[in-house]
Amino acid sequence: MDFSSGQGSLCSRCKGRMWCGKDRCPLLVKFYAQTRAKSLIDSTHMEGSSPPSVFIGRFSYPKVYIGPMLPPQFGDTSLMDTPENWQGFTIDQIVDFRFQLVRGKFLNPVNNFNGKIIEQTREIALAEKSPDAQVDFKKKPQGKLVMNDEVQPFGPSAPLQKIELGGNVKFEKNIERAFYDTDLKAAEAVIRLHKDEVLISKIQKAFSVGAFGLGKNRKFVPTRWSITAVDDTLGKNLMQYTRDFPLINEYRIYEHYQLDNRWLVLMLPREWCYELIEAWYPNTIWNPAGNKIQIFSDHELYEGRTKYAEIGGCYYAARLATNELLNREKRQAGVVILREAHPGYIMPVGVWNVREAVRAALKNQPYKFAILQEALDLIGKKMDIPVSMWIETSGVLKDTMRQRKLVDFFKAKTA
Repeated sequence: MDFSSGQGSLCSRCKGRMWCGKDRCPLLVKFYAQTRAKSLIDSTHMEGSSPPSVFIGRFSYPKVYIGPMLPPQFGDTSLMDTPENWQGFTIDQIVDFRFQLVRGKFLNPVNNFNGKIIEQTREIALAEKSPDAQVDFKKKPQGKLVMNDEVQPFGPSAPLQKIELGGNVKFEKNIERAFYDTDLKAAEAVIRLHKDEVLISKIQKAFSVGAFGLGKNRKFVPTRWSITAVDDTLGKNLMQYTRDFPLINEYRIYEHYQLDNRWLVLMLPREWCYELIEAWYPNTIWNPAGNKIQIFSDHELYEGRTKYAEIGGCYYAARLATNELLNREKRQAGVVILREAHPGYIMPVGVWNVREAVRAALKNQPYKFAILQEALDLIGKKMDIPVSMWIETSGVLKDTMRQRKLVDFFKAKTA
């Protein structure tokens, strides 16, 4: 038997003594969540109430693994898959209840909707409340806590053999209407449901199981893709109205703190443009071994963008949240969102975190200023990173500060 030589990884040498600089050991958080849940799922048979929740994988496309997720408990489990209600929860709490969600997997072509497992998976996705279910797996669920920056974490998984739902499943009313309208395009369905104030998490689940669109075009969409597709569709729809509204009259800053992330939303009295800047401290998930703060950004000007944002789905989630506010106020603005991710953010919990953090910030009363410099001074007080670094990274701020506008020309002519 071969053994690796050398010092070994930092984790193996540290053994939970926090040498990495984080507030808590992410390995121990996952270990304790797994230990609490293990005795509840140590079987090939499970009964419980799905939040409702489903997961559509993206590997092996155009064949994908589909199936429900459910915990080994009955009752109203909706909190487990309604991220809109997770404000105020700690990472430990989110990991604890998400690890109880066990995923069933059934390989299926994306355009096939026939078969009992497939039909009942779709019923779960469209359910109004937590439907009771019994599932049989081909083997005991295994695996670690699955996490990435797009999708909410979930627990072990196993190949699915059988699903039985407990009674008739009642669909969410507005989603049911879109489901049976096979002449309604998917984008139009998503926009209509958002106007009807259906939760985005519910729209995304229905979108992922091919519940929307022209009948002949419907197909399963991997969960990771469906999240960004819905955020992008809704954001673009709102932006077309945002661009026609009058400008705000002042500089604004909104703030929010969540999961050791600091958020500032700067709004500028100029034509629509948008930027998300993320600063990841050493010992955070996307800068685990660095000794310097890593800053990433993506932006668009008035015309929008044609390429997928390198910063990922977070870009579209935050863009949607800002356009929701501007549409409510019937105002137009340039928007720059600043995010500092500090070491307490020990593991990714999904793109919902960005959308809901920006939404939460925009519910607060903003600081208002007559000139940009006053707003920048406040940023310098609120954030650890110097203002100069934010400006140097930002395409929108540099454009605002250095690009002479037509209105400035007319002011100079009349002076």
